Amino acid sequence: MREIVFDTETTGLSFSGGDRLVEIGCVELVNKVMTGRHFHAYLNPERAMPVEAFRVHGLSEVFLSDKPLFHERVEDLIEFIGDSPMIAHNANFDFGFINGELTRCGRPIVSLDRMVDTLVIARQRHPGAKHTLDALCSRYGIDLSARTLHGALLDAQLLAQVYVELTGGRQIAMGLAVDAPSARESVVEVATRDHVRPARHFAPSAEELERHAAFLKKLEEPIWGQAASG
Repeated sequence: MREIVFDTETTGLSFSGGDRLVEIGCVELVNKVMTGRHFHAYLNPERAMPVEAFRVHGLSEVFLSDKPLFHERVEDLIEFIGDSPMIAHNANFDFGFINGELTRCGRPIVSLDRMVDTLVIARQRHPGAKHTLDALCSRYGIDLSARTLHGALLDAQLLAQVYVELTGGRQIAMGLAVDAPSARESVVEVATRDHVRPARHFAPSAEELERHAAFLKKLEEPIWGQAASG
């Protein structure tokens, strides 16, 4: 199963209030394992960067001034995410900005049916605890040493590890089960296909039985004889 874990950085809290997307990072999971494939982009928001937002992610107007506009990277983003489920922390926020930007450039929005919110999962798993990304990483022993500021790609990578823990832990990627046979395969065919030698059942021949009996006669005081006489 393919899933996309993603995070965004913005100029503020409200797309409808004039804030814009400035960074997006996405990582690919297949069967809950990070494949190494990712999408990452810094984006020119075409507006000033509020001091409050800069303190969170450190992305300045000067740094973003030569970065592409959202519509210049939208095709790459759409191709990468495909039709996979999309996982984010406090996902309504991230979906709001992505769908706002998609609408602004005339592209179809991402259906909320695809949304998986790790904040909701964390609240169900750990009621009463802290549910920030930092707190969840600390709970699950995930290294935070590289996280000095918020960054979309790094945060998506951290969140992918948290998501795996929230939904079953690292052991889910360690299955050793052989694929079950299809309706048209026998167990022996599956064993042969997976390089496992099938069991063989055969009886000894008359000659083999005769040689075995002759061998037993040569043994002095066999253990089974003592047991029988005792």
